[in-house]
Amino acid sequence: MKPYRVILYYYYTPIADPDTYRDEHHLFCVENNLLGRIIVAPEGLNGTVSGTPEQCEAYMNYVRSDARFAGVQFKVEESDHIAFQKLHVRVKDEIVNSDLPVDPLVRTGKHLEPADFKAMLNDPDVVLVDMRSDYEHEVGKFKGAITFDMHNLRELPDHVHEIAHLKDKKVITYCTGGIKCEKASAYLLDQGFTDVYQLHGGIIRYGLEEGGENFDGKCYVFDNRITVDVNKVNPTVISKCYICEEPCDRMVNCANAECNNHVPICEKCGWEMEGACSAECKTHPAKRAYDGTGYYVVNSNHYHPLQGLKSQQKNIKKMKLALKTESA
Repeated sequence: MKPYRVILYYYYTPIADPDTYRDEHHLFCVENNLLGRIIVAPEGLNGTVSGTPEQCEAYMNYVRSDARFAGVQFKVEESDHIAFQKLHVRVKDEIVNSDLPVDPLVRTGKHLEPADFKAMLNDPDVVLVDMRSDYEHEVGKFKGAITFDMHNLRELPDHVHEIAHLKDKKVITYCTGGIKCEKASAYLLDQGFTDVYQLHGGIIRYGLEEGGENFDGKCYVFDNRITVDVNKVNPTVISKCYICEEPCDRMVNCANAECNNHVPICEKCGWEMEGACSAECKTHPAKRAYDGTGYYVVNSNHYHPLQGLKSQQKNIKKMKLALKTESA
């Protein structure tokens, strides 16, 4: 049993006053010593939060106690360390950036529970489509899955033609926790795909509940861990070191801050290159000191978890004052 937990979740439901709820949510996290990234939007809630088992249990109870989020599903992982160094609770237009003209509350692909997903993997009529970014599927993906050379979900419309010939197949979309597939599967349905599914709870839940069989490599996550093991049945490494091309799934950011290339680099090459991805970056004046992790935290003077809340409230006051001045 590890000393900390990381909880991943999302829930689509209307939030009438995201700003007010954001402030309330932020305060709860501060009072319970939770760190992480949480997005509040008119369409719902999305977050990854880390703390002790007791803190995470309190957080899950808090979210579920609100009738709007009573049906939320949490993916809970054990961790040796707190997975974040700061707390960010932000209001945005969407809980996952997509710009896709769809509403998951109106229509989306059929949800597949992990056990049902596993049972369908050997169906010759099934096509797996990875809805994650290129740097995510380069370090890990399901065997035989179709991937797109896209950096974010907003680029999906530019790649749908690559699978247009599969419109009559059973198309199963998947991503890290399931959130991207809510909109991606809905978009495929709008584009004429007839039989669209999505892995409910994503790669993380499949690994937790079904052992992650046939997921090659590691799963990229958006916290300090960077990647996590998923497959406990037939694991393998699919990515290669950016420098020496030996099998490697150790993701780092290039030490050159102006490059910041996010690639796999093995430990040996990491030290030899001082964390840089090329000879040019190794001698670049913007190269940061390498500590063996390839993870660089942005310095924040006198950071406190309440900082984001105070900044938000200050911006709201400025906007109200500007509106009052205009109407005067």
